[in-house]
Amino acid sequence: MTSLKHTVALCLLAAFSGLAGAETVVIVSQKNPATRMFSEQAAQFFLGKSNLFTPVDLPENSPVRADFYHKVADKDTAQVKALWSKLVFTGKATPPKEYASDAEVKKAVAADPKAIGYISKASVDDSVKVILTLP
Repeated sequence: MTSLKHTVALCLLAAFSGLAGAETVVIVSQKNPATRMFSEQAAQFFLGKSNLFTPVDLPENSPVRADFYHKVADKDTAQVKALWSKLVFTGKATPPKEYASDAEVKKAVAADPKAIGYISKASVDDSVKVILTLP
Protein backbone atom coordinates (compact mmCIF):
# COMPACT_ATOMS: atom_id res chain seq x y z
CA MET A 1 0.00 0.00 0.00
CA THR A 2 2.81 2.42 0.83
CA SER A 3 4.37 1.72 -2.55
CA LEU A 4 1.10 2.63 -4.30
CA LYS A 5 0.85 5.91 -2.35
CA HIS A 6 4.46 6.66 -3.23
CA THR A 7 3.82 5.99 -6.93
CA VAL A 8 0.68 8.17 -6.94
CA ALA A 9 2.56 10.97 -5.17
CA LEU A 10 5.37 10.81 -7.73
CA CYS A 11 2.89 10.87 -10.62
CA LEU A 12 1.12 13.91 -9.17
CA LEU A 13 4.43 15.66 -8.59
CA ALA A 14 5.50 14.98 -12.17
CA ALA A 15 2.18 16.27 -13.52
CA PHE A 16 2.31 19.48 -11.51
CA SER A 17 5.96 20.15 -12.24
CA GLY A 18 5.21 19.69 -15.96
CA LEU A 19 2.45 22.28 -15.72
CA ALA A 20 4.61 24.64 -13.72
CA GLY A 21 7.32 24.42 -16.38
CA ALA A 22 4.89 25.04 -19.24
CA GLU A 23 4.95 28.47 -20.80
CA THR A 24 1.84 30.37 -21.78
CA VAL A 25 2.03 32.62 -24.84
CA VAL A 26 -0.14 35.45 -26.14
CA ILE A 27 -0.94 35.08 -29.82
CA VAL A 28 -2.38 37.13 -32.67
CA SER A 29 -3.11 36.43 -36.33
CA GLN A 30 -0.22 36.43 -38.77
CA LYS A 31 -2.13 39.33 -40.44
CA ASN A 32 -1.98 41.44 -37.26
CA PRO A 33 0.82 44.05 -37.41
CA ALA A 34 1.67 43.68 -33.68
CA THR A 35 5.03 42.06 -32.97
CA ARG A 36 5.48 42.48 -29.20
CA MET A 37 3.38 43.21 -26.15
CA PHE A 38 3.96 43.68 -22.43
CA SER A 39 1.98 41.75 -19.80
CA GLU A 40 0.28 44.95 -18.66
CA GLN A 41 -0.96 45.60 -22.19
CA ALA A 42 -2.33 42.07 -22.54
CA ALA A 43 -4.16 42.47 -19.23
CA GLN A 44 -5.91 45.60 -20.58
CA PHE A 45 -7.51 43.62 -23.42
CA PHE A 46 -8.49 40.60 -21.33
CA LEU A 47 -9.93 42.68 -18.48
CA GLY A 48 -12.14 44.87 -20.68
CA LYS A 49 -10.09 48.05 -20.36
CA SER A 50 -9.32 48.35 -24.08
CA ASN A 51 -11.11 47.26 -27.24
CA LEU A 52 -8.17 47.61 -29.63
CA PHE A 53 -8.05 43.80 -29.82
CA THR A 54 -10.83 41.20 -29.50
CA PRO A 55 -9.79 38.78 -26.74
CA VAL A 56 -10.66 35.09 -26.79
CA ASP A 57 -10.49 32.92 -23.67
CA LEU A 58 -10.01 29.30 -22.75
CA PRO A 59 -12.65 27.70 -20.47
CA GLU A 60 -12.86 28.80 -16.85
CA ASN A 61 -11.50 25.46 -15.60
CA SER A 62 -8.43 25.53 -17.88
CA PRO A 63 -5.05 25.47 -16.09
CA VAL A 64 -3.61 27.58 -18.94
CA ARG A 65 -6.31 30.21 -18.30
CA ALA A 66 -5.52 30.27 -14.57
CA ASP A 67 -1.80 30.61 -15.35
CA PHE A 68 -2.42 33.40 -17.88
CA TYR A 69 -4.54 35.60 -15.59
CA HIS A 70 -2.21 35.01 -12.65
CA LYS A 71 0.82 36.09 -14.68
CA VAL A 72 -0.63 39.11 -16.53
CA ALA A 73 -3.05 40.49 -13.95
CA ASP A 74 -2.23 38.78 -10.64
CA LYS A 75 -5.87 37.60 -10.49
CA ASP A 76 -7.49 34.20 -10.14
CA THR A 77 -10.34 33.04 -12.36
CA ALA A 78 -13.00 33.94 -9.77
CA GLN A 79 -11.71 37.53 -9.61
CA VAL A 80 -11.71 37.78 -13.40
CA LYS A 81 -15.25 36.39 -13.58
CA ALA A 82 -16.44 38.93 -10.99
CA LEU A 83 -14.81 41.77 -12.91
CA TRP A 84 -16.48 40.71 -16.16
CA SER A 85 -19.85 40.29 -14.43
CA LYS A 86 -19.66 43.92 -13.31
CA LEU A 87 -18.66 45.15 -16.78
CA VAL A 88 -21.46 43.19 -18.45
CA PHE A 89 -24.05 44.31 -15.87
CA THR A 90 -23.15 47.98 -16.38
CA GLY A 91 -23.14 47.58 -20.17
CA LYS A 92 -19.50 48.63 -20.47
CA ALA A 93 -18.12 45.55 -22.18
CA THR A 94 -18.78 42.08 -23.58
CA PRO A 95 -16.69 39.25 -22.13
CA PRO A 96 -14.25 37.33 -24.32
CA LYS A 97 -15.70 34.41 -26.24
CA GLU A 98 -14.58 31.09 -24.76
CA TYR A 99 -13.13 28.25 -26.78
CA ALA A 100 -12.71 24.70 -25.50
CA SER A 101 -9.04 24.13 -26.36
CA ASP A 102 -5.74 25.64 -27.45
CA ALA A 103 -6.48 24.39 -30.99
CA GLU A 104 -9.83 26.23 -31.09
CA VAL A 105 -8.32 29.46 -29.70
CA LYS A 106 -5.52 29.23 -32.26
CA LYS A 107 -8.01 28.71 -35.10
CA ALA A 108 -10.18 31.67 -33.99
CA VAL A 109 -7.17 33.97 -33.61
CA ALA A 110 -5.66 32.91 -36.95
CA ALA A 111 -8.95 33.76 -38.70
CA ASP A 112 -9.39 37.25 -37.19
CA PRO A 113 -6.69 39.95 -37.46
CA LYS A 114 -8.23 41.80 -34.47
CA ALA A 115 -8.32 38.72 -32.20
CA ILE A 116 -5.88 38.08 -29.36
CA GLY A 117 -5.64 34.89 -27.37
CA TYR A 118 -3.35 32.80 -25.21
CA ILE A 119 -2.37 29.14 -25.41
CA SER A 120 0.38 26.90 -24.12
CA LYS A 121 3.64 27.44 -25.99
CA ALA A 122 3.67 23.79 -27.07
CA SER A 123 0.50 24.42 -29.14
CA VAL A 124 1.99 27.19 -31.29
CA ASP A 125 2.36 26.69 -35.04
CA ASP A 126 2.85 29.02 -38.00
CA SER A 127 -0.86 29.87 -38.25
CA VAL A 128 -0.42 32.46 -35.45
CA LYS A 129 2.21 34.89 -34.20
CA VAL A 130 3.51 34.93 -30.59
CA ILE A 131 3.73 38.48 -29.25
CA LEU A 132 4.32 37.72 -25.54
CA THR A 133 5.76 34.73 -23.69
CA LEU A 134 4.86 34.31 -20.02
CA PRO A 135 7.44 32.09 -18.30
